[in-house]
Amino acid sequence: MRSRIVWAVGLMVGLICGPDALAQKKYGPGATDTEIKLGQTMPYSGPASAYGAIGKAELAYFQMVNEQGGVNGRKINLISLDDAYSPPRAVEQVRKLVEEDQVLALFQTLGTPSNSAVHKYVNARKVPHLFIATGATKWGDPANFPWTIGFQPSYQIEAQIYAKYILKNKPAGKIAVLYQNDDYGKDYLKGLKDGLGDKAGMIVAEASYEVTDPTVDSQIVTLKSSGADVMFTIATPKFAAQAIRKVSDIGWQPLHFINNVASSIGAVLTPAGLDKSTGLITALYLKDPLDTLWAKDPGMQRWREFMNKYMPEANQADFNYVYGYGAAQLMTLVLKACGDDLTRENLMKQATSIKDLTLDVTLPGIKYNTGPNDYFLVEQLQLARFDGKRWALFGDVLAK
Repeated sequence: MRSRIVWAVGLMVGLICGPDALAQKKYGPGATDTEIKLGQTMPYSGPASAYGAIGKAELAYFQMVNEQGGVNGRKINLISLDDAYSPPRAVEQVRKLVEEDQVLALFQTLGTPSNSAVHKYVNARKVPHLFIATGATKWGDPANFPWTIGFQPSYQIEAQIYAKYILKNKPAGKIAVLYQNDDYGKDYLKGLKDGLGDKAGMIVAEASYEVTDPTVDSQIVTLKSSGADVMFTIATPKFAAQAIRKVSDIGWQPLHFINNVASSIGAVLTPAGLDKSTGLITALYLKDPLDTLWAKDPGMQRWREFMNKYMPEANQADFNYVYGYGAAQLMTLVLKACGDDLTRENLMKQATSIKDLTLDVTLPGIKYNTGPNDYFLVEQLQLARFDGKRWALFGDVLAK
């Protein structure tokens, strides 16, 4: 069973190998007969350090792949550097990866601020900037940035789905929004307003925070005073946990939405308090590792087998390990599709030729698709409500 883990789901469903994969060997920087060198920056320290679990999962996944023989006989060497969620540090580290380490591609560099800081640079250098760990809408712009593609649903698509739900189920609601004061937070806020359309006046209060703030307690108190009965928290894990706890502690009981990237039970809801998190709504595209619905699911069985062998000390309630596994599995499949043409150009061709792909950890009904002019990999989500133990899915798979 273990030898089939990497390829079991989809077996390259829709990924186009094509005749190029059968041609003579071609290599770009960082690729040889024995190695494929990738690079990334991760916030292993700093205000978003909870996301460091993603990088750790990806390193472990590629260790598994390498132990199984690698990709077409080549070992994946992922160089994962800490940027502390600091854009200047990300620029420094990415330049090192590109100019000194000579990586074939960047993979899963994390954070909207960090990726924004290197966006123009990597495209000017024509370095594949693949499946980056942020849902900002601007990553789907092949006309102007053809070397950058995201991994998760865009923040605006996600927020528009929440807006649809509010309009249908709470049409007279008054909405308060907490958001991170940068491109990440503002992208979500724009999506919510666009989704509400001419009902955007339902938003009666907005409060932002800086990543350097110690807490968001004062913002939550201010938002409650607006009289809002709907709350949308747009935050990274540390601040999301603070917001959930404070909303409960001051006796506020709004219909509370939390953005997907802060929905980890292990990294967010448990620190906030599972009792205080009960009733939260989010939108998912990956399986909740605590949901008994997936107890006998083959994909999640493979994920648990991977976790037990390669990350035995990790908290399996942390959604970030599911995310990292899925992203690494996708990257492995794309590299396999490249065959012996490991040029940067062919890598981008394969990354933008994905058709109806499902990963081990993807929710049923959600498919991954890309095209030369379509860089939005995932455009579907399903709403879920936290019941005190798990995210309970409800309704249909939705698009914006």
